[in-house]
This record gives sequence, C-alpha cells and structure tokens, in this order.
Amino acid sequence: MRFDLITIFPEFFAGPLDHGIVRRAREGGLAEVRVQDLRVFTKDRHRTVDDRPFGGGEGMVLKPEPLFEAVEALLGRNLSSADQQVLIEPNTAIVLMSAAGKLFRQETARRYSRLQRIILICGRYEGVDERVAEHLATEEISIGDFVLSGGELPAMLLIDAVTRLIPGALGNEASSVNESFAGDSGSTSDKLDREIAEFRGDPKAFASSPWMKKFGESLALDHGLLDYPHYTRPAEYRGWAVPEVLLGGNHEEIRLWRREMAMQKTLRNRPDLLNKALLGKVDKSLRKL
Repeated sequence: MRFDLITIFPEFFAGPLDHGIVRRAREGGLAEVRVQDLRVFTKDRHRTVDDRPFGGGEGMVLKPEPLFEAVEALLGRNLSSADQQVLIEPNTAIVLMSAAGKLFRQETARRYSRLQRIILICGRYEGVDERVAEHLATEEISIGDFVLSGGELPAMLLIDAVTRLIPGALGNEASSVNESFAGDSGSTSDKLDREIAEFRGDPKAFASSPWMKKFGESLALDHGLLDYPHYTRPAEYRGWAVPEVLLGGNHEEIRLWRREMAMQKTLRNRPDLLNKALLGKVDKSLRKL
C-alpha cells in the first residue's frame, strides 16, 4: 500500500515514520510512505499556500490551487473535470484530514486497508477552501470531537491504524483481532462479519466456531468490547497482586474472567459500544448492573 502525505510541514513526519510497525512495514515492502511539500506547488516567490476567506472571519484558509495541483501531480492526471471522481481509481482514496469530517473509526481503517493507495491532505490554519472537500477529496475525515493545529498528527494516526491491518504487518494475524474496537461495526474481514451473525447471542457456539479454532484464545469472545486487562511480572507490585485466576493455568476460567473484565471495562468507559458487541446471556446480565 502507498500513502502520500500533502503538508506544509514535511519535516513533521521524519520521526513518526521511522518507528514501530510503520517502520517495519516500510522496510518489509508492505507500505510505502511519501511526503509531499505543498509549497512546491505555489506560484509566487513567498510560496503562499493560504489566504483570507471571502466574507471575512478570523484566521487564514488553505488555497485550492496548490492542493489540486499537488494531487494531480501525484496521480499523474488532470482533475479539472466537473465530475473528477470518475477519473480516480476505485482502489485510491483522497482523504482530507479535517475537524469537520466524518469520524474515523476502526471500520474506516479496515476499509482503507483494502485499498492500494491513500492520498492524505493535511489541513492547517482555520481550514481548507471548501472546493477541496467538495471536488477533490473523496472523503473528509476527523479523528475526534476536538480541534488540533493541523492535519499532520491525525494523518499519522490514520497511517498507523491502517498499516497494522495490512496482512503481514503485525507478524501475527490474531494480534489485530483481539484488540479494543476489533469488532467495531464489523470484524477483521467480511467473512468474519457473516459468521459472527450466525453466532450472535450464543457465545458457546462462537467459542467452538472455525474462527476460535483458527485464532485460539486470542479471539476469546472479545468481539466488540474493549480489551481485557493485562498483567505481567512481578506477580505482586507495591502491594497490588495479579488476579489469582491468571496464575492457575485453567484456560477456560481465564477466558471467562477476561470476558467479564472486558465487559466491566466497556461498561465503565465506553457503554456506547455495547450496542455493537457480540453479547451472550451472561453479558446481558452484567450490562444491567
């Protein structure tokens, strides 16, 4: 997969791209990330990328000309058509990072991970000329209900979330299954989506399903809930002991304990996720507490 970043601060990405899963995916040839300086596509000697908005208002807005030309240069084609979307390959997304966009979710990351190329436009200042959102970007994305100084950090978060879903990036196929939001509005694949529907409301059937046989305890019925608590050595630290159930070696008890803890944490921190979760009878009784 290829990511193209359009930004006025290309040096911002020098650090984040060189660490962790993103670095390994790049070195392994699974992901390619190119950073494009937006100022290259300006025409004046001051390399101006912004201007005051029509109608007045505070702050400056990114101009449409350099953004359109930057994307056109990356795609190698002219998008001057009134309906330029038909000229963009179906396996390519042009994403405008914006506080006014649709909320980025795990489902979005899964959808993007199936593409071949994502061009990310990093907004700045008070916003971006609306014609970029309407006629250039295929999607406008926000990472949350708050405002940041620019789209560089959100773009990096998106790249990280998508890269870890690329087959081979994590090195363990089950790792991305057993994580918080792994079941957000779906699953790790369309096939799992369909099979989950067959087991909805019946945890025992799901526990013996082909997916449990494939992924083992890592799947552990956590579909749609926050991740369960994790503990490591020492077994006691400053008077806080690791739960005894995790030391007993009974895998079934551990699995049930993890499910209960995941349910309790979801109830405390993200009760809104319960509407999407794969819940059994025990879960539903816990939900009423």
